[in-house]
Amino acid sequence: MINRVVLVGRLTKAPELRYTPNGVAVTSFTLAVNRPFKKQDGEQEADFIPIVVWRKAAENAANFLNKGSLAGIDGRIQTRNYENNEGKRVYVTEVIADSVQFLEPKGTHSSNQSASGDNYSSGSKSTGISQSQGAPSFDDPFTGDGKPIDISDDDLPF
Repeated sequence: MINRVVLVGRLTKAPELRYTPNGVAVTSFTLAVNRPFKKQDGEQEADFIPIVVWRKAAENAANFLNKGSLAGIDGRIQTRNYENNEGKRVYVTEVIADSVQFLEPKGTHSSNQSASGDNYSSGSKSTGISQSQGAPSFDDPFTGDGKPIDISDDDLPF
């Protein structure tokens, strides 16, 4: 079976970081993802998708993402249910993120939107955080001064 989700969108509010009774970090936020078409009146539609991130990636997401931040999510869909205070069964569908990619440096989300209103700007730096990585670095080694890049064979992964 395949259950894989890849999303790119903007956070609708700041992430909420909590800890389980066992001390495991969990962060939740909602990602606004534009639909690939517009309504007849030209208005862009979006879906608002709940995202849950666990452990170190949860702490990094809470520390480095804010309302409006552009983020890429790689994960899976999960459903759960519970009984609310009124005794009614509530069903929840959310994306459990395996990896969160920070697609622009912190604090630059408002200046990175294109004139067409498309929030998926092509000039963004990609600095990612996954479950196994540490804090992001916003220094892009490939921004050009026109000089050749010196990479030894030992640095290549193949």
